Amino acid sequence: MSRTLRGAIALVGAAALSLGAVATSGAAQPGEAKQDVKIGLLLPESKTTRYEKFDRPYIEQKIKELAPDAQIDYYNAAESATTQQQQVNTALAKGNNVLILDAVDAKSIQSSVQKAHDAGVKVVAYDRLAQGPVDAYVSYDNFKVGELQGQALLKALGDKADTGQIVMHNGSPTDPNAAEFKAGAHSVLDGKVKIGKEYDTPNWDPNNANQQMSGAISALGKDNIVGVYSANDGLAAGIATALKASGINVPLTGQDAQLDAIQRILLGTQTITIMKPYKPEADIAATMAVDLAEGKELPASLTPTTVTSGSGEKVPANLLTPIVVDKNNIGDTVVKDGLYTVAEICTPTYAAACKEAGLQ
Repeated sequence: MSRTLRGAIALVGAAALSLGAVATSGAAQPGEAKQDVKIGLLLPESKTTRYEKFDRPYIEQKIKELAPDAQIDYYNAAESATTQQQQVNTALAKGNNVLILDAVDAKSIQSSVQKAHDAGVKVVAYDRLAQGPVDAYVSYDNFKVGELQGQALLKALGDKADTGQIVMHNGSPTDPNAAEFKAGAHSVLDGKVKIGKEYDTPNWDPNNANQQMSGAISALGKDNIVGVYSANDGLAAGIATALKASGINVPLTGQDAQLDAIQRILLGTQTITIMKPYKPEADIAATMAVDLAEGKELPASLTPTTVTSGSGEKVPANLLTPIVVDKNNIGDTVVKDGLYTVAEICTPTYAAACKEAGLQ
């Protein structure tokens, strides 16, 4: 069995994937006719900077590298589960034969995933594991993310871990990843700290997190709060504002390595963030989608593990390893990986902090 030119291109592109993820394309029979590649890319929202700045362009670039004639239809649900369901209908009507789906609501999208499956359309769950008959899934190890956040918070608390209370902000209850972050964090924090208040934050909304944190401060008292667990950087932004308004500066976690979070880390108003390099995840999703669109079986190297969705399906998966970013390794992580330049990070407001951290 020989590789087609597209298979060879896929192999070369996959070799560049970091964190041990090898995204090789499946082999095709000599002279085998390729199916048209028509991919619908459905992302959940645009408030979080990653989707438009990183995920979408990386996925589209990789698809075009592997299948230059591919049709790519892009949809953004603007945080609306109903809109996303309608967008799946539109994608099916357009003849998309594979969907890359980052679900707004992993449970409510199940009927749409089933509809795609019944129409013979493959579904690659991206970053969040949708319910229903999903064909493949790529994300980061979300339980590990929560573990790393919890460990970093405990380390930052030090001797203060048993002198007060922490507040936990776990993210959206409709996002299955949030439940995994929460479980991972609890596996580390339970029995080591007292949790004074704990919240799920609908839609990952920073404004909701701000209100929740303000309420926690009023209920617990500012002098009794020694740390805050935040599941991502968007929530951390709202939390940090509430803390500052009350004159509190305590350890605060995050995730996604957003630019504002990196700058808060430099100033000392956020302790860590979790970096999940976007390009490896995007490249794997694109490679899965192109292979499925061309009627190929996904190789074991592309789906080295299996996960179980909320609806009980066993889904072939690729789970990547997250990275903790703190003040000491900004240059070796987000800068080295190309997320941001030193100039983007070190604007005049942060110049002194950048110099102290060795970024200038």
